Amino acid sequence: MKKKSAKKRIAPTRPDKENPEWTREDFRRARPAVEVFTELMGREAAEAFVYKKRGRPPKPQTKKLVSMRLDSEVIDAFRARGAGWQTQINDVLREWVETH
Repeated sequence: MKKKSAKKRIAPTRPDKENPEWTREDFRRARPAVEVFTELMGREAAEAFVYKKRGRPPKPQTKKLVSMRLDSEVIDAFRARGAGWQTQINDVLREWVETH
């Protein structure tokens, strides 16, 4: 008995009559989206539409990635406190900086 493969074979798609493949002439006539939208909605609206910022907004105070070596006893003690142990180390160091 032959085993059936887990993947289904996808039949090749037929050309879409409403959206045919671009020709060299189509590519030659193409313009950037911001240029086309500027004609339709104005420069400021077009740029806001095309150049949207992605991702979450930046935090006012950013942290820096630092690689440092700590005693294993120190790391074990903070890890034993549970989730957020790295933030707790940051809080302890910040408190030390403020008092010294």
